[in-house]
Amino acid sequence: MTGSRAGDYRILHEAALRDYLAGLPEIVALLGPEPVSWSISEVGDGNLNLVFIVKGDRGGVAVKQALPYVRLVGESWPLPLSRAHYEYLALSRQAGLAPSLVPALLHHNETLALTVMELLEPHIIMRKGLVAGAQYPRFADDITTFMARTLFFTSDLALTAAAKKDAIAAFAGNHALCKITEDLIFTDPYRIAEQNRWTAPYLDALAADLREDMELHVAVSRLKLKFMASPEALLHGDLHTGSIMVTMSQTRVIDPEFAFYGPMGFDVGAVLANLLMAYFASAGHERAPGERQAFEAWVLETVEQVWNEFARKFLDLWRSEARGDAYPASLFPGEKGAARLEIERLAYMQRLFTDTIGFAAAKTIRRIFGLAHNIDFELIEDLERRAVSEARAVRLAREMMVETAAFRTIADVTAAARKLRPWMPELSG
Repeated sequence: MTGSRAGDYRILHEAALRDYLAGLPEIVALLGPEPVSWSISEVGDGNLNLVFIVKGDRGGVAVKQALPYVRLVGESWPLPLSRAHYEYLALSRQAGLAPSLVPALLHHNETLALTVMELLEPHIIMRKGLVAGAQYPRFADDITTFMARTLFFTSDLALTAAAKKDAIAAFAGNHALCKITEDLIFTDPYRIAEQNRWTAPYLDALAADLREDMELHVAVSRLKLKFMASPEALLHGDLHTGSIMVTMSQTRVIDPEFAFYGPMGFDVGAVLANLLMAYFASAGHERAPGERQAFEAWVLETVEQVWNEFARKFLDLWRSEARGDAYPASLFPGEKGAARLEIERLAYMQRLFTDTIGFAAAKTIRRIFGLAHNIDFELIEDLERRAVSEARAVRLAREMMVETAAFRTIADVTAAARKLRPWMPELSG
């Protein structure tokens, strides 16, 4: 349901939110008929928005409202409220393609930039579970289904050219959030930028190296160009372990406000990057050497499963559901045509893998030298131990971005990660 019950945007704090929700019969039916008894708590720990959990006698809902600025920074960094529109639109489309893997939408108000959604309980933010060393047996299967379906069915492989162009246009206005990505991921970590930060003084030399590394600058600039100029499919746009909620048996993807049409490898790379960062950060959370060995083995196994299962599911969809204008069937008749098209499919996936590991590298570096960091590293209280874990991740990221040809399979990535795990790098050089 979509509504515009208010004439102008206003930030809804507890009392105003209670009054607003009390005027929505469908929400009252979910919470209970006595609004005064509802509990409302603001739980947003992200960088941009207000998030409330509202509970009544009958149940609960989650409410998200966009702020007209970046919450992490404050009113000095204004941000358009239209991002709530794109998030709602993306969630609606994702729900049609992977309905069990996103929260149910209950109400949306364009004017207030506010969305009411299913309350996910007892789910937790996946990143918090990884910090604690939890293993999630459903995650690889669920996230690869989400990515394969949302990326394939919004691509030229599944859509006509006209439908694809209309879809690109529907998200083209989300350029303010794309600009955040373009700056914070692909540009700022490689130059002196006011909002950059890192674990000083231990990573000072490594930060300086990044600013002088011209091969790395070329590599990240190529990735930035692909991000800006390759509208391959509808991306979540911020698919990290802080945008995924989990239990041992369920996975839900949330917060697609950065959604736009871009290169598929950006989403897949984001998932892999955050798993790899969890792997490297694990050493800093050890209370005794080796106590998290089983967790670390599971993380690297999951890294491999995520790519391999994504590729398998994506290829299966291409073989059975390809109704788009790309690779028209009429050009590949008979057994000879089918065989040649299959070779091309595999080559396509190899190119997508190369993009994926490059984007994974960029996502890793920005979380260590840019504005917004991961609690995987930030909750390591000993700064030197934190810096050791971060330096390992950065060294792998540089290899993945600059020496991409050395990584032909996902097993090459996990092997390189294992080699770095026991190594205590010299932080001064």
